[in-house]
Amino acid sequence: MRLVQTITDLDDIDRGASAAIGNFDGVHRGHQAVIDLARDTAQQLACPLGVVTFEPHPRQYFAPTAPAFRLMNAATKAHRLEKLGVDRVYQVPFNAALAELTPREFAEKVLAHGLGLRHVVIGSDFCFGKGRAGTAADLVRFGEELGFGVTVADLLTFRDGNRPVSSTRIRAALSDGRPRDAMAMLGHWHRIDGPVLHGEKRGRTLGYPTANMGLDGLHLPKLGVYAVEVDVLTGPHAGRYHGVASLGVRPMFGENSANLESFLFDFSGDLYDAELSVALVDYLRPEMTFDGIDALIVQMDQDSRRARELLAQL
Repeated sequence: MRLVQTITDLDDIDRGASAAIGNFDGVHRGHQAVIDLARDTAQQLACPLGVVTFEPHPRQYFAPTAPAFRLMNAATKAHRLEKLGVDRVYQVPFNAALAELTPREFAEKVLAHGLGLRHVVIGSDFCFGKGRAGTAADLVRFGEELGFGVTVADLLTFRDGNRPVSSTRIRAALSDGRPRDAMAMLGHWHRIDGPVLHGEKRGRTLGYPTANMGLDGLHLPKLGVYAVEVDVLTGPHAGRYHGVASLGVRPMFGENSANLESFLFDFSGDLYDAELSVALVDYLRPEMTFDGIDALIVQMDQDSRRARELLAQL
């Protein structure tokens, strides 16, 4: 997969793709359906399969001080798209110049001339250009004028047949502590990716050494304890492990910034600075405070047993 982070002076190898367009936060089943349509056209045209996305997310650009909402960062998104077989990820810089383009200018300067796309696939709710003034029907018309094909995909429905899969609904499921419902809409476990950070190392003294990860910029799932599946992506201990994780602010120790602390079952070794991908599988309980360290350890033992039982069923 090639990551393209500009819309000017592209190499010929990066032009001429059939590309799905959108923010693709979470790369959920609805996004995957749009990408599959672009894949079908790429095969028909014998051209690369691409995805056009924007960085930062337009919502971040227009409301930089709003609460964090992203389900995944740019690197995680690109990794997920690579797993889906995408050949080109066009990570278009979202800046003041792009925000001011009219819908016609966006179609011409970005899609046709900038990226040189042969075909684009969008969801039926796709809006683009200054003030989100452009509609799917507009892009069909612009494509006819500018020489690229356009496919408009219906919104994918989930479970009851009349509610579309959306990043908003996935965030709600995670906020409610329903990771399996989120997984059903995503088509994969919701994962938190990043490097292992140096922490207070309290877990070692409790018999539960943990790998600590930051959550900056990401939507916070319901705080509490989870059964998790952990992929160690780099380093000598690379592999997949089961475990239990605390996602929260550690009220027992007076902390106030949320992080993710994962204890890997049947693991021994140093994970500092390794890249981890932690999948939230089941919500076990909310954050709690305890009368003392002994009571905390008893609860952690119970959490671990419960997590092992649930993960054994995967």
